[in-house]
Amino acid sequence: MAEKKIDVVVGGWQVMATDDHLKAVGDMGKQGRVLVEGFAVQEPPVDAEAAAQRQAAVAALLAGFAHHLQERTAHHMGYPFNLDFDFSVLDQFQSFSINNLGDPFIESNYGVHSRRFEVAVLDWFARLWNIQQDKYWGYITTGGTEGNLHGLLVGREIFRDGIIYASCDSHYSVFKAARMYRVECVKIDTLVSGEMNCIDFKSKLLMNAGRPAIVNVNIGTTVKGAIDDLDNIIRTLEKCGFRDRFYIHCDGALAGLMMPFIKQAPKVTFDKPIGSVSISGHKFMGCPVPCGVVITRLEHVKVLSTDIEYISSRDATIMGSRNGHSPLFLWYTLNKKGCKGIQKEVEKCMRNARHLTSRLREKGVSAFLNELSSTVVFERPRDESFMHKWQLACEGSIAHVVVMPNLSVEKLDGFVEELAVGRRMWHEDEGFSVLCVAKDIGEENCLCDVHDKNSRAT
Repeated sequence: MAEKKIDVVVGGWQVMATDDHLKAVGDMGKQGRVLVEGFAVQEPPVDAEAAAQRQAAVAALLAGFAHHLQERTAHHMGYPFNLDFDFSVLDQFQSFSINNLGDPFIESNYGVHSRRFEVAVLDWFARLWNIQQDKYWGYITTGGTEGNLHGLLVGREIFRDGIIYASCDSHYSVFKAARMYRVECVKIDTLVSGEMNCIDFKSKLLMNAGRPAIVNVNIGTTVKGAIDDLDNIIRTLEKCGFRDRFYIHCDGALAGLMMPFIKQAPKVTFDKPIGSVSISGHKFMGCPVPCGVVITRLEHVKVLSTDIEYISSRDATIMGSRNGHSPLFLWYTLNKKGCKGIQKEVEKCMRNARHLTSRLREKGVSAFLNELSSTVVFERPRDESFMHKWQLACEGSIAHVVVMPNLSVEKLDGFVEELAVGRRMWHEDEGFSVLCVAKDIGEENCLCDVHDKNSRAT
């Protein structure tokens, strides 16, 4: 019997789905996920008229996809991507296969590369994090995950019997690295803010006093935007007897580029005993492709370096071939904005994040914002379609909006109004009650009946 197929709508697109796929969608829907159906790849027709019709159909499909992306971009709030960019001046390079294979600082036999742009970007970040040009090594990655994979790999190669320590709020790529490298990983408790709990860190260090520590420090956690206390972490390591027996990788995917431009923020710098820092280039800076930067000490990367005759270069990267267009995007952005431009965007995001937090609380929505973050955490909306429309990232009872340069006050206000109207509708049948999120964002930030009354009473 032929498998039954029916039209379904996924993300605004009509696609064909089998009964089995629909069952899978139903099962995954319980976890908030939807199965993706692809646009079929078909052989070009031999007949000229049919080929012309196919080309027209492909053009129409692509036009529809472009419209879909415009709509999705207009309702993008839950993920830390700056969508405010214009790289049309770089369109002239799209016809070239630019591949920065091998070491950024060593020429290769392959001549179609952008190393001069890549090295310039790396030098800029080396200055930002206070490490001399002849003391650092780095490269432009595919994003924050690769930066974490590289930084933790360097730590593992330096301390083969080391243990990775990472807070429970660390990005999933940190735990992925531990599995990939078969390194024991110890999770550290966090405070309500999402910051690493250094009391628990100390306790777990002392349980493994005989083995070196490879520590992941979050410069902005994924969900709450919390900044781990780097100075306190270093003090804890030294007090526990780990002097010269630790390696620190700083995961600064989003906030790593923001912190240097906030006066009251603690400094992430190689003047301190850290081993590596990574950021995502497509997040705060904004970029049409995922990319990032990782910087480590030159003396450390030697443990990974291998001379490759085939490319006439040296390799110490995670990936072999690397996107040579990414350095162009990052170089152009840094030249266009400069430090003053980046600082203005940081100040705008922080200001707008405070505005969003205030507006949510005015509407009775429990909300929380870390002092050095533009990630606004609030009670999870009960309507899946609302979360899908605004592409909200959720974890348990909370969701968040990451305020990026492309989010205006007007858009944030519109979001709050729609959420407020929706909340009343979603709770119509059962009577309205605010979800308690005290364990997630603290009692002082929870506006449920119990905690709001308590805060008013005091």
